[in-house]
Amino acid sequence: MRVVTHQPYTLDEPISYVVGSGKLTIDELEKIIFSKKVTYTLAPEAIARIQKCRDYLDNKVAKSEKPLYGITTGFGSLCNISVSQEELTTLQENLVKSHSCSYGDEVPEPVVKLMLLLKAHALSLGHSGVQVATVQRLVDMLNEEIYPIVYDKGSLGASGDLAPLAKLFLPLIGEGEVYYKGKKMTSKEAFKKAKLETITLQSKEGLALLNGTQFMSSHGVYALILARRAERMALKVAALSLEAFDGLEAPFTPQIQKVRPHAGQAVVAKTIRDLLKGSKLQKVSKPQVQDPYSFRCIPQVHGASYDAWQYACKVIETEINSVTDNPTIFPDDDLIVSGGNFHGQPIALVFDYLALSIAEVGNISERRTAQLILGLRQLPEFLVAKPGLNSGFMIPQYAAAAMVSQNKMYCFNASSDSIVSSNGQEDHVSMGANAAIKLLPLLDNLYAILGVELMNGAQALALRKGEEKTSKPLQELYKEFRKVVPMVQDDVVMYKQMQDAADFVYGYQL
Repeated sequence: MRVVTHQPYTLDEPISYVVGSGKLTIDELEKIIFSKKVTYTLAPEAIARIQKCRDYLDNKVAKSEKPLYGITTGFGSLCNISVSQEELTTLQENLVKSHSCSYGDEVPEPVVKLMLLLKAHALSLGHSGVQVATVQRLVDMLNEEIYPIVYDKGSLGASGDLAPLAKLFLPLIGEGEVYYKGKKMTSKEAFKKAKLETITLQSKEGLALLNGTQFMSSHGVYALILARRAERMALKVAALSLEAFDGLEAPFTPQIQKVRPHAGQAVVAKTIRDLLKGSKLQKVSKPQVQDPYSFRCIPQVHGASYDAWQYACKVIETEINSVTDNPTIFPDDDLIVSGGNFHGQPIALVFDYLALSIAEVGNISERRTAQLILGLRQLPEFLVAKPGLNSGFMIPQYAAAAMVSQNKMYCFNASSDSIVSSNGQEDHVSMGANAAIKLLPLLDNLYAILGVELMNGAQALALRKGEEKTSKPLQELYKEFRKVVPMVQDDVVMYKQMQDAADFVYGYQL
């Protein structure tokens, strides 16, 4: 998918990021993901926390007469089987090997980078019992651009993301495949080229690596980054379509928003007002009293999605700054507790909500496209000369409608499902991973749908001879778009224009 494998922009200025030095934010992660060069180091205070927890665990294992889940026992329904001290490394390595059962398509590189970073951050909080060397190796992999090949199917989102995280961490024990500086090879080859040593896993480490919600969370972070960009671009496209349709500015007046004070509605209305400021087209008296809902209700519909994304940011930022493996270790309290922080329900529900909000932005965009081709308001049918001889923009709307429909399929609530696993021990699962991986196809469709709307809006604006009469921001958008997608006079091969339009919407500098 173009939208999930190419970056919309790159930051040229190098970034230095200190893992474990403070809380992660979506804004910070966006800069890290899109920067050409990031140097990662492990914070001294994080090293101290990790070592303190490891020392406590080693002492506990040596002295404890009771079995410790996942540390001196088997996993899942095998939790009642004890393992000897001599076999603890084998136990952890076997866990990573046996659980590496992900399947399907390769996870995009930005998401893999996020998975490594989010796991390093979670382990740096000092409640997981890992070695400092293990976390340092994750930091080394990021610095050396060693990105494990992970597949997108196989996680239930309950005991963390077991299958994809196992695949992510196979390289630590010399197994699996990676991309090293863009080239596919075995992890052994990559580690040798980068002069890195593999890790001998100690007690609890395999479980600490595999438990956790970093597969789900990383998809959520990346989807939010792309969704927020899509919404900002969607409002520019919507404003241009409004001008092309000879629409009214009245629905965006501040007073309307104040009497229904949803935050997103007010933000969207102000954004549209700012985009229309200085437009000569808005000065012309218009015959209609009202516009169709797809124009008139832009603040309400886009604003609701904006609010959904603000809420999703809050929940996901809480998640990525949490300890989500099991058991959890509290050295200061002399406590090792087996709990359920790995369960993905908090973000699974949010991902389904996020899916709906993404789909609705595409839904209303396609309706604006449809209004533009109906032959209304002195615009020719299908926005082309000689309709009949030319089909013009008839079929791009078909394609957009198909993608809107497909996005409705992706809005199936994954989090409402559960299947019993691990011989009944894991009897409720979140399906958060399934909720997460459908976000990127949704976004791919959304960018294409917005591209189709922009094609139609630009064509209609030119036919109305309004490209020089609209506001300065929309004039700039129109001129930049025309460098990529020319105006259509007679029928042309359309698919290339659609692809170029989608890429333009994705990469336009906001």
